Amino acid sequence: MTIRHHLSDSLLMAHAAGQLPEAFGLVVAAHVSMCDECRVRLEAYEAVGGAMLDRCDSAPMADDSLDACFARIAGTPRTPRQRPAPAPRSVFPAPLRAYVGADPGAIRWRPVGMGVRQAVLRTGKGATARLLYIPAGQAVPDHGHRGTELTLVLQGAFRDETDRFGPGDVEIADQAVEHTPVAEAGADCICLAATDAPLRFAGILPRLAQPFIRI
Repeated sequence: MTIRHHLSDSLLMAHAAGQLPEAFGLVVAAHVSMCDECRVRLEAYEAVGGAMLDRCDSAPMADDSLDACFARIAGTPRTPRQRPAPAPRSVFPAPLRAYVGADPGAIRWRPVGMGVRQAVLRTGKGATARLLYIPAGQAVPDHGHRGTELTLVLQGAFRDETDRFGPGDVEIADQAVEHTPVAEAGADCICLAATDAPLRFAGILPRLAQPFIRI
């Protein structure tokens, strides 16, 4: 798998600092699990953050803190360690499987029009995450953005006015981007997308449906 579109430094630094909304953090974690280059960059930013913490003043602790910690450890019942079962092969990377499982067939897809389906994920405030299922050759309605949208391709590929995006690629779209993503022929496209503001649809029908499809 050749990944051509990567995460920005600002996103990786914010993720390392724990400053991203959960939905954006999920996209970043999923991409990093697929991309060696971004994983190395993220580890570098985390190392810088750790070095900065080492230079901070230490917080005062009670004299009996260590004894209290050992007492809690001693009082915790031991359970036998079990080797985890191997994860099944899945189009969903490990960080995403914690939200939806491993089987795309078990997802409760809901239609959003033009053959496209979505599944909104439960995440915290600040942004929304969803899975998108775009049939091969089908297009997502023309739209712009009121905020930021991160789209990670998990299966298949799509093209828009900016470039082609295949498995592992992430598109970062902001208010300057207006596009019509079209899934390539040959394989249905599955994406993980996160937005921090509603999309700005060009067509009247998608605008009318927008309050109901939550996109």
